[in-house]
Amino acid sequence: MKNKKSIISIVIIVISIILIAQSTFTVNEKQQVVITQFGKPVGEAVITSGLKFKTPFVQKVNYFEKRYMEWDGDPNQIPTKDKKFIFVDTYARWQITDPLQFFKRLTNERGAHSRLDDILDGETRDYIANHNIEEAVRNSNRTPISSGVLGELIGDSLMNINVGRDKIQNMILKTANEQAKDLGIEILDFRFKRINYVHEVRVQVYERMKSERFRIADKFRSEGQGEASKINGEKERELKTIQSDAFRKAEEIKGKADAKAALIYASAYNKSSMSRDLYSFLKSMETYRTTFDSTTSVILTTDSELYKYLKKMN
Repeated sequence: MKNKKSIISIVIIVISIILIAQSTFTVNEKQQVVITQFGKPVGEAVITSGLKFKTPFVQKVNYFEKRYMEWDGDPNQIPTKDKKFIFVDTYARWQITDPLQFFKRLTNERGAHSRLDDILDGETRDYIANHNIEEAVRNSNRTPISSGVLGELIGDSLMNINVGRDKIQNMILKTANEQAKDLGIEILDFRFKRINYVHEVRVQVYERMKSERFRIADKFRSEGQGEASKINGEKERELKTIQSDAFRKAEEIKGKADAKAALIYASAYNKSSMSRDLYSFLKSMETYRTTFDSTTSVILTTDSELYKYLKKMN
């Protein structure tokens, strides 16, 4: 009899534990709950943390995330308004704001991601297709800066933008939230993670960038060659001026020396006949030195002054 009572007590305790486990559930600060009965939601969503109660066995607890969640879009090839094909990679942050509506419309997070793919990818495609690529890449107009080449500015040929990347992102975010307002979710943030040309267009852009750099380099070279020619011209002009001045001064010095020598010779010639003979002899020696060498042949007339000097020497 005692064993029978013990078994009954154990069974009652086990059943009580099962009933309590099936009748209660806990919700932490990161969760929110929707109670369903036979697959349909019952009552309001539970958004406060703590110990909660439900009907055992017939009701099911569906947990949903209360924190911010990430959506990472797939890179899509999209044509811009100016007919340039680009890859656009996007991401967003979203949150479940109405768990009951979320469960009714999307069931779970997988369904939410699928719906966000449709909304955000579609809005991204629409807005990119309605704007030029500069609008999707830049936020503001740039001030032209000097490239170092005379008269050359970088950025002076860039298109002016009226919308810009940030505004396009905000417009996509606003329009996407309008579509998602009855889904029980809110898109908190949307951003372009990466924008790039498709391969074919990227090759063309790189070639255009290279040709632009080559053009600037050629302009640098031509201006450098012009400056080099100018410097060389000034150098040659200054060199010729220095040489002409030096030649002029040398001739002046030589002229003064010759005049002084002539004065000395004349003074010596006028002093005496011996001096005159010495002068004549020296002049004859100078004439020999400057006129003849070992291969010189001379034909002279008898009335030649040189012949007279040579005859006297004999």
